[in-house]
Amino acid sequence: MTSGLRIVHCFRAPVGGLFRHVRDLAAAQAAAGHQVGFICDSTTGGALEGRYFDAVAGSLPLGVTRIPIRRNVGPGDLAAGWHAYRLVKKLRPDVLHGHGAKGGALARVFGSALRVSGYSVARLYSPHGGVLHFDPGTAKGRLLFSLERMMDRMSDHFLFVSEFERRTFAEKIGGPRSPSSVVYNGLTPAEFAPVAPAPGAADFLYIGEMRALKGTDIFVDALARASAATGRPLSAVMVGGGETAACAARVERLGLSRHVRLLPPMPAREAFALARVVVVPSRAEAMPYIVLEALAAGKPMIATAVGGIPEIFPPASPALVRPQVESVSAAMAEALADEAAHAALMPAHDELRARFGVETMAAGVERAYRQALA
Repeated sequence: MTSGLRIVHCFRAPVGGLFRHVRDLAAAQAAAGHQVGFICDSTTGGALEGRYFDAVAGSLPLGVTRIPIRRNVGPGDLAAGWHAYRLVKKLRPDVLHGHGAKGGALARVFGSALRVSGYSVARLYSPHGGVLHFDPGTAKGRLLFSLERMMDRMSDHFLFVSEFERRTFAEKIGGPRSPSSVVYNGLTPAEFAPVAPAPGAADFLYIGEMRALKGTDIFVDALARASAATGRPLSAVMVGGGETAACAARVERLGLSRHVRLLPPMPAREAFALARVVVVPSRAEAMPYIVLEALAAGKPMIATAVGGIPEIFPPASPALVRPQVESVSAAMAEALADEAAHAALMPAHDELRARFGVETMAAGVERAYRQALA
């Protein structure tokens, strides 16, 4: 039997799919006998995230440390970084696992500093999309990609959540020189139980952060267009935080206020009961949890063929569309025309469990840790 590891996960914002990934991974690692801790931002997250922290706190013997970590690079990073480094040094981790651009930078810088001090520590980095969304033709993109190339030398292993993410990293940044693995996000066994629509459920559900990258404008415009095409007002529920005022204004401007409900963030499985078909209209993704969660819950879906999403579905699946209003609206109308036929386009449940279970994810990550430590 292999010995337990001391693992510290570093990430910036405790929100969204990245936070979900770290929580599930930490829970699986704790169950396997490892000691785990978090370092993350103290200025983001709300009541829902607070409940998530409360739920995992008892399984994190290395604790949860929250310090101000800004999205953009700035002078405040020095003070926050020094404070975090002193804490990490006391924790004496075997593994520092950074998630996202900021978390990846902290983990690799701290790990390199610990090595200079004589500690043996593995430095791993999971981009989770993050920096890869930037354009290499812009000044900011060039700066960030230069920093990524520099930190490649400070990395022992890269963990990508999709083949798409690994390809994009190579195309935009190069390499990586260090070993790398693709380990898909994983769901817990309970998430593979079906969620039936509640009485009076809406036609469509959007769940996620309200911002342009996630395609909320595409969703609202496509709903209006599909309503016109079908000759009846289609209903929708939109669940999430972020740029909610802009989203509400768009709904109002298109005359959809009577048919669209905007609700604050809630657990995904609660939201799934609110509608019959889930729509993911993102312009860019790495490997979104919400697609996996919806499919595991037995929800018919329409999703854009971006990032790692096509790796989840059968090749050339009609459930995948372009991130454009016309494509999404046409799929909406077709899904409602024959909901049973559309549901049959979803991936097989047993295959989903085998490829995207949390046990598979945790085992793949631990293999990377052991390889890096060796």
